Formats: sequence, structure tokens, C-alpha cells
Amino acid sequence: MTLSSDSSPSTSQWKFSQVFGDRSPGEDVQDIDVISAIEFEKSGDYLAVGDRGGRVVIFERKDINEFNSQNELEQSDFVVRKCPEFQYKTEFQSHEPEFDYLKSLEIEEKINKVRWCTTPNGSLFILSTNDKTIKLWKVKEHKVKKVKEVDLNPVVSSENSLLAEKSFVGGQRNPSFANDYSLEWSENIANGTLSSQLGHAKMASIRDAVSARCRKVYAHAHDFNINSISNNSDGETFLSADDLRVNLWNLEVSDQCFNIIDMKPSNMEDLTEVLTSAEFHPLHCNLLAYSSSRGFIRLIDMRQSALCDGSARILQDAEPRGVKTFFTEIIASISDMKFATDGRHILSRDYMNLKLWDTHMETSPVATYKIHEHLRPKLGDLYNNDAIFDKFECCLSGDGLHFATGSYSNLLRIFSCGVGSEEGIIMEASKNPNRYLILCFCLKC
Repeated sequence: MTLSSDSSPSTSQWKFSQVFGDRSPGEDVQDIDVISAIEFEKSGDYLAVGDRGGRVVIFERKDINEFNSQNELEQSDFVVRKCPEFQYKTEFQSHEPEFDYLKSLEIEEKINKVRWCTTPNGSLFILSTNDKTIKLWKVKEHKVKKVKEVDLNPVVSSENSLLAEKSFVGGQRNPSFANDYSLEWSENIANGTLSSQLGHAKMASIRDAVSARCRKVYAHAHDFNINSISNNSDGETFLSADDLRVNLWNLEVSDQCFNIIDMKPSNMEDLTEVLTSAEFHPLHCNLLAYSSSRGFIRLIDMRQSALCDGSARILQDAEPRGVKTFFTEIIASISDMKFATDGRHILSRDYMNLKLWDTHMETSPVATYKIHEHLRPKLGDLYNNDAIFDKFECCLSGDGLHFATGSYSNLLRIFSCGVGSEEGIIMEASKNPNRYLILCFCLKC
């Protein structure tokens, strides 16, 4: 869905834009195809999607701002901005199911988070993680030469020919060359038998291809499931967080990390809160924030202490909202938080509300948007079927004026900062109300 280009923030008009993964009527969706993570690249030109099968799919934006002629462009008073369109670029298997024999624990391949890294050259770098292992992937475009035919050469001995045939059959079908070209055998050669004598190969065509290669594997650093990864603005480090710890990594060093936050008590019976989300400041490499199950957001300055447990500015909603009940602390748990691009504001999501915070105001959020207030009388039933522990994410637009979050029944809630009703806009994330889709996304034209 997109925001029409002629709409002001006070009169936002959202409409359906594009969908990926549409299924035919009656087709069942397998569990491995369910999307578990999604992330736009900073420029908005790429979109990465992770699923429960451990795969990462990358989509690329197409430029559709075209005019029929130069005269049409000169006669136009303004450039018509059309909704961006994305096309499939590539996909790769990021994680496989594993088994921890020391803990007798099965580690599923589901992608928990994907994060784009800074791209110093034409290549794309992306971090992906499951419950225990983080991987750094390099996605690169290259040229592929396709072999059309092979000329016979009687000078080559039959023994060398046999070795060449065995090498080909053994899987060395795509050797790499220094000029960044690859060699691809056509099907009529691959499926047939090679002649006992080989000669010069004739190239039929050259085409573009995309490959993904794992550059680093960051493992064995978390005892609990990883819930967050975040790249630093310095382009060199990133953090990973689980329920009780936050680790700091260097992208080039995979066998060592530094523990900067440790909430694990000496006695686990004394545990009162867990860490739910963590993210670096978008502008200052020494600042980060993390949220907890008690509804707190803590701002950390890594320059103050090597272990940052005690040096924090705490953002909490001190205003009492209704009578305190058994469910008060459960619904106060923050499931997701995001920094705005200006670095001053933070958007957080708990079970009931979406809140916008100013880091200079510690006692209350700037705005509170009610998402599930209609479910408050049914909290008991939600607790019995564990639905009260469902987690919802949130996101902000690049200009920080619009933010969105999800709800039940395939519904999407979109709000605009400082204007309109606090109810926002309620939309169903599908092309029509009678069909279910694998993926819809919102962006601002």
C-alpha cells in the first residue's frame, strides 16, 4: 500500500500498491513459507524478507518514472511520481535446522531478524539471524558466460579428456575467473557425454546473475534466543540481544564479542524482567536503547562504562491508566521499539498501545495511540489461550511523520504525527477482504 503523492499529512490517502507471494484459491500455505522478518534497505531500493524455512528473499525496486518522449517531459509542469514497484532479485538459504547436543536442544531455521549493512561498493551486505546464529551475507551481481558448443581438438590426449570429463561431472561446472566472469555449460552438453577430445569453447551469450555468499558466522554467544540485531552508524560494529544479554560485535571479527549489558541475576528465581528489543542510535555510534518486559526503555551511553547496566536514562509512562490488575504488567511489556531518523524520538509497541517518545522527556510519551483497547474486557480469555503474549512490531516512515503497526484479523493501523484523530487509519492488508495474502507492505511515495 502507498500514500498518494498529492496527499498532505492531514489528508493521507493510502491505497493498495503491490503484493508478493499471492497464492491460488484453495492452496494451503506451508509453515516454512510464513514470513518471519522483513527489512527495507536504507535507500528504499531493496527489500529483504526472511521466512520460517530459513530463506532470505531480496526484492529490488524498479524505476517506472518514464515519459513517452522528451517533448512530453518538457511540456510537463511537474514530474508525476508513480508508486514504486519491486521485482524479485534473488533468494538464498540462510540457515538450516541444527541440534545442540550439549543442551539437547533443537534449533529451528526460522529467520528472526534481517538487517541491511552499509554498502561501501556495489555489493549488498545483509545480516540474518535465527535463535542462536548470526550470519553476514554478501549479495553481488556478476556476468555469466554461457557455452554454446565445444570444438573438437585431436591434439588433446584421451587421458586428459577423461580427467576433464570427470572434473565436469564432479560438480566443477561454474569455475570463477579473475575478470569476474563465470562459465556456464548449456544443457545439451551437461546432459550428454563429452567427446574424448576437447577443444575451444564458443560462447553463446552473456547474462547477469546474482549470487549470495556467507562472509562471516557469529555463533556461540547467546544462551537464550536472539530477539534483536542492530547495525551501528559507524558501519563497523553491530549488536545482538537475547532475553538477558546484549553483545557488541565487530563485523570483521566473528570469534569474539563484548558483553555490554547483562541482566541475568545470580539466582534465576530473582529475575523480574527480560530484555525484549535493542537498537543502536541512528546518528551517534556510542548510544543505544533497549526495552524491557516491564515497559521501560533505557538509553545507554557506551562511553560511560564497559558494562552499561547501571548507566541509563529510563523512559517510562508514569501516568496511571486505570485500576492496576493482574494483567497490568503483562500488557505493559514492550514487544518492539524503533528510533526515528532524527534520533530524538522513539516509537514503541506494547500489547495495547503504540507510543511515541521524546528522549528528552522521561516521564511520559509524547503521544499514545490505542490499538487493542476494545480487547481490555477480554484480557482474561486472552490470558487463558496465551494470546495476550502475542508480539507486534512497529515502523516509521523515513520522514518520521507516519508510523504503523499490526493487529489481529489481518488489520493494519497507520497514524500520522501531530494531525488527525488518534484512531488513525484502519486497513486490511489484502487486495480484497475475502482473500489472505502472504505479504503486503506500506511505504511512502
